[in-house]
Order: sequence, then structure tokens, then C-alpha cells
Amino acid sequence: MLANKMKEVVREYRRLRAVVPLGTLRTKKEYERAVGLLDAILDEIGDDEKHPLAELADAIGVFVAKYEDEHVRLVAAKPAAVLKFLMREHGLRQSDFSEIGTQGVVSEVLAGKRELNTRQIKRLAKRFGVSPAVFI
Repeated sequence: MLANKMKEVVREYRRLRAVVPLGTLRTKKEYERAVGLLDAILDEIGDDEKHPLAELADAIGVFVAKYEDEHVRLVAAKPAAVLKFLMREHGLRQSDFSEIGTQGVVSEVLAGKRELNTRQIKRLAKRFGVSPAVFI
């Protein structure tokens, strides 16, 4: 019985892996695919930490972070510059950041007049699938 169950698990896992990049990311193409899927999942779940896909987002985030730690050299940048870059890359505007606060608050952050707090950093890191360190 256990052998049959394991065969079923292997079949289902292979089907899942065809769609979801679970495991070590070895190439830039795999990394980009994982980041794209993570972005889509985060768009779907929003702030709902109990969403059925939240744990999957966490798992993919681990693989993405591991790849970035090993292959992506980050240049030190101010949090406002990082946020501006991510906004350009994702085609976002100040009004798209309710996780930071009002458009006025976002404007102050982007101008360097206000620093991001821990809650904002955590939400932005989750939204973009990056390490919170990029906003510190």
C-alpha cells in the first residue's frame, strides 16, 4: 500500500514541478520563472497570510533568495532608489503601494524624507519576492 502511495506522490510531484519551480534554481531562466510565478502568487494572495497559496509563496521565496545569495551581486543602494527601481521594473505608480501608506507617505519615502518602517519593509519584500535587506 505504501509503495502505491509513493508512486502516486511521485506522479503528483512531477506534475506540480512542471508548473511550480520547487527546488534549487540552477539557471537564470529557472530563477526568472520562479520570480515571475512568485509575483503572480503574491498578486493573487495579497495580504491574506491564510490564503492556500501563502505557503507556496514562502517556499518559492526561499529558493529565489538562495539563488540571489549565490548568483546575484547586489550593489548597495538607498531604500528609496531600490523602491524606484522596482516601481519602474513592474510598471507601478505611487498609488499602487497601499502597503506603505497614503500616496503622500509613498512620495516622502521616494524623496528620502521618510524611512520605511519594519512593517512596510516586510510587506514590500514579500510583494517583490526580495530580501528585506534591500530596503535597509
